[in-house]
Amino acid sequence: MSKVAIITDSTSYIPANMLESLPVSVVPLQVIFGHDVFLDNVTIHPEEFYTRLQTSKVNPSTSQPSPETFKHLYLKLLDDGFDVLTIVISSKLSGTMDSALQAQAELPGAPVEVLDTWSTSMAMGYLVLTVARAAAQGATLHECKTLAEMGREKIGALFTVSTLEYLHRGGRIGGAAAFLGTTLDLKPILTLKEGKIEAMERVRTLSKATDRLVDIFLARANGHKTIRLGFLHAKAKEEATALMEKVHARIPSSMISESILAEFSPVIGTHTGPGTIGIAYMLGM
Repeated sequence: MSKVAIITDSTSYIPANMLESLPVSVVPLQVIFGHDVFLDNVTIHPEEFYTRLQTSKVNPSTSQPSPETFKHLYLKLLDDGFDVLTIVISSKLSGTMDSALQAQAELPGAPVEVLDTWSTSMAMGYLVLTVARAAAQGATLHECKTLAEMGREKIGALFTVSTLEYLHRGGRIGGAAAFLGTTLDLKPILTLKEGKIEAMERVRTLSKATDRLVDIFLARANGHKTIRLGFLHAKAKEEATALMEKVHARIPSSMISESILAEFSPVIGTHTGPGTIGIAYMLGM
């Protein structure tokens, strides 16, 4: 029986200590400042990214990994005796899925599967961790993909941004476009729905936005016995910590199987901008 290796992309931004001893490889997306190209979480990290964002005369952009990058990794893992399951950012947010599929098509008959998570950040991260832990225990490629498809229905993300300008500039604004042009003191509550960023509502202050994130999340979590939580931020650790404390205060600790405070990767930060906070979760697995 072949072992299974999991490939994901850097927007999952899973803390390194959570990946120890797991068969996971991470393919970085790119952050581009003019002529300077950086590998997400490899040659640029959040602190440096936001410093550069504030001082750069050019707006950053992002790019997906090339098909050749995926193909090279597929061949290496196959040569090492692994079957491969690739779990990547929503195809409606990035072309990463297309690159993975192009590489897969160049290896006909090889045990390589590709899954669109319809998500990103630690929502995708918890899906990757769940499947990788099963793979480490001997699950087959078919079992891992089935688990990933089931888990995809259990993950989600809620977040608020300081401004919609970055989402608009990067073309990732989706249904939140309806909120463009509103006054700056109104904070949008956003979610990932069917792989796209969609607007839910607006509130007047960050404090009220935080309270609404908590309320909406608790409504989604109602009835589930186990919850995995990621409290995410883009240069807003204090605000994300406050969000975490509010959620923890309203959920029995016995329900929370994992909870972390984590940053958005520079690629995600390019599109959300600084000041973004959110909740990523996996329910019932």
